[in-house]
Amino acid sequence: MRLRKIQHTPVAVTALGFGASVIGNLYRVTPSTDATAAIDAAWDAGIRYFDTAPHYGLGLSERRLGAALQGRPREEYVVSSKVGRLLVPNEQPSGTDTDFAVADDLRRQWDFSRDGVLRSIEQTLERTGLDRLDVVYLHDPDDHWQQAAEEAMPALADLRDQGVIGAIGAGMNQSTMLARFLRETAADVVMLAGRYSLLDQSALDDVLPAAAELGKSVVAVGVFNSGLLSRDRPAVGMKYDYQDASVDLVDRARAIAAVCEQHGITLPAAAIAFPFTHPAVVNVTLGMRTAKQVERNAELAGRPVPAVLWEHLRSDGLIRADVPPWAGDAVPKQN
Repeated sequence: MRLRKIQHTPVAVTALGFGASVIGNLYRVTPSTDATAAIDAAWDAGIRYFDTAPHYGLGLSERRLGAALQGRPREEYVVSSKVGRLLVPNEQPSGTDTDFAVADDLRRQWDFSRDGVLRSIEQTLERTGLDRLDVVYLHDPDDHWQQAAEEAMPALADLRDQGVIGAIGAGMNQSTMLARFLRETAADVVMLAGRYSLLDQSALDDVLPAAAELGKSVVAVGVFNSGLLSRDRPAVGMKYDYQDASVDLVDRARAIAAVCEQHGITLPAAAIAFPFTHPAVVNVTLGMRTAKQVERNAELAGRPVPAVLWEHLRSDGLIRADVPPWAGDAVPKQN
């Protein structure tokens, strides 16, 4: 699978990445055998970028990912994790975590201090069994700008400058603050969730221009917008940004799907390809729970998408007129 460099860093990621949130038992139990099989399938498909976080299953995602990668050549793959949520003992467990189907003997504690960053990375290395992390993101620092920008990011920059980490950045569901991280801090890359997709191009107003201007990079996640773009024919009852999609959004997704069909491409294949219309985007990472999902998504990511599709969607007003023109395969060529 083709590689793209996170600009001005030694880190290169495959165009398609494996998002490990779901193997942390997001919303429901994923058997450990399924999780391992999904990672094995990702490796077989050529995926070499794996993203996890302490938040995902209170460390379960990190443990499963690390165990599945054991024995594979360390120089052949890239792992990113996140800081900002320390895992600490839970003095009042209820039995089950809120969003992840795991026991809540631990709890998350917001901490973007320098000490919190160092402790979080140390704990992640213990859980994964890895000798290093290639990329570290600040995780959802929406309500913690000052500490994240003034303490956490400089701590990560020190580790990067010492060669301990290859690249640093922030990951969020909003684009405005991510643009600030690119412009005002030492961030190399941002993980942009859901804000540059076939249904939402708001990142064109802030973070994508910032990345292009500064020569920094963007990893796109949430490209299915919680599921609405994941099927060939969107249906009422599907999710958009973690909630039931409105009738208007379902109708718009169906209209986009109809245009895709006219050009011989499916809606989910177009959704995976779309972020690469912007040159700052180096990777699309998808959450994948089973080997079957991995195989499907890898096949979709490999489908060529005709440039005329984007022109058609622009002319019909289904995507913004300022989406950059682009012609090529579903994934960009190596650079």
